[in-house]
Amino acid sequence: MGNHARAETTARSACRPQLRRLRDCALPTTPPPEPERSCRRSKRASLPSPSVDQMDGRVKVVGQVERVDGASLTYAEFVDRFMAPNCPVVLTGLTASWRACEDWTLPGPGDRRRPDLSFFARNFPSPLVQVADCSSREFTDQKRLEMSMQEFIDHWVGDAHGGSSAGDRESSLLYLKDWHFVKEYPDYVAYTTPTFFIDDWLNMYLDSHPIHRDSDIAKHKNETNCSDYRFVYMGEKGTWTPLHADVFRSYSWSANVCGRKQWLFLPPSQSHRVFDRYMRSSVYNLNDDVSEKLFPEFNKAEWLECIQEQNEIIFVPSGWYHQVHNLEDTISINHNWFNAYNLHWVWNLLYEDYKVAKEYIEDIRDICDDFEGLCQRNLAANTGMNFYDFFVFIVRFALANVIELYHLQQPEVATFSTETAHHFVYNLKSIRNVASKMITTEAFTTENLRSISEDNRSAFSNVKQILEEESFRRLLVTLSKAYEHIDRGQRNCLKSCTSYQKSCLSMICLKSDCNVVDHITSLIGEVCVPADLVTLIDSALSDG
Repeated sequence: MGNHARAETTARSACRPQLRRLRDCALPTTPPPEPERSCRRSKRASLPSPSVDQMDGRVKVVGQVERVDGASLTYAEFVDRFMAPNCPVVLTGLTASWRACEDWTLPGPGDRRRPDLSFFARNFPSPLVQVADCSSREFTDQKRLEMSMQEFIDHWVGDAHGGSSAGDRESSLLYLKDWHFVKEYPDYVAYTTPTFFIDDWLNMYLDSHPIHRDSDIAKHKNETNCSDYRFVYMGEKGTWTPLHADVFRSYSWSANVCGRKQWLFLPPSQSHRVFDRYMRSSVYNLNDDVSEKLFPEFNKAEWLECIQEQNEIIFVPSGWYHQVHNLEDTISINHNWFNAYNLHWVWNLLYEDYKVAKEYIEDIRDICDDFEGLCQRNLAANTGMNFYDFFVFIVRFALANVIELYHLQQPEVATFSTETAHHFVYNLKSIRNVASKMITTEAFTTENLRSISEDNRSAFSNVKQILEEESFRRLLVTLSKAYEHIDRGQRNCLKSCTSYQKSCLSMICLKSDCNVVDHITSLIGEVCVPADLVTLIDSALSDG
């Protein structure tokens, strides 16, 4: 994307020079520019703002999140304007064909839609759903309950029909969150992920791989160790989500099937303003009387606001703290995701959380047989993955991108897209950037690597074994299809394979006897430590 050429050429002789130019493109080693200076703010509030009523004027709103017609926005424009500079945006015009917008809603006043709760009770009788009690705090989040879908709907309908007093209703608002709808009902296609968000490494990976390999970590189920990060949220008017930044410092996107939400966003460069002076605890609710003594910088924070209407999708960038209120009965679809553009955000969070976990138990280092292992287990429990989980993840994405880049260099691929090559080159440079930061970490010393499980070690070290695993082949197919969709859509400018009765599953491989496995293992046989991954990527980018 960016300023790289988007032309295509059929000349084999032109391919390698273009690849060399792309390999030479610089990958920033520092975070993007300060978001509040680089993100465009809309001073014009296109919709009435409820900020004074909803937030009691307790925060300083300095602008509105930009609103863009998604149907006229190209993928490259989205990357250049929003994803790469890490800026929020509201996208319109992308949900008209969604089955959810019809099936899940009923006509409301005017052109509004409202939730069809009976449809959910009839068609999605999930045994248990996770519900947040908006009136009850538990640590840094709302108290979570489990109940059947029918129980949740009965509670909602009871509130709507005045089944309890006004005071009781206000104190018993329940918000269905983190419902893994796609995993529970895979045959019901409620929506199609917009092209802007399809480069989703997190959910690609979890569709074919476990997040943890160690049995003593994987056996403990919790909200951050889950099967995917694709969710449905349902809540009546008045439900809300406390101030937070998203899991793994991922991107997220949230689409209102029906209803209306207020979002308040704080740029990452100002995130310290919602923490105490020790950077240990953060503000929970912007509606509260926030103590200036506990949070001395809070009143200096400058917020962006967004009123999200039905059928609109909001892109939430990495590291932006936000609080969300449902202004009407609302159903939304939400994904958390990351890719090459925010991979450094994920690593930075893991490293900072690791330092906290390590400091917390430093006093038992001398009496602990496997101190680093304990730190990594605590990191996985608190953050959702540890250094080894993350290294397995980036090794596999590096191998998948090396495979795709290799195939673009083959003479059988008659049509060459510089945009296609840019994806894979940029991805590999981003992974290399993160891997280089991991080299000096204690987790990858020879002594500590001896202590990890064989499942963990072989998951990143044995390159030939990885390339032959069915789970990796599934990941490669998904990645290959995603970039084919991004780059070509309905255009057939690059012939791709349609049969998988061959050894290689790349969408752009046309050979029945592909030797990509031999090629990669000739570059490196084992990836035992992050330095090996850097070597592999350097070899792949300089090859040819």
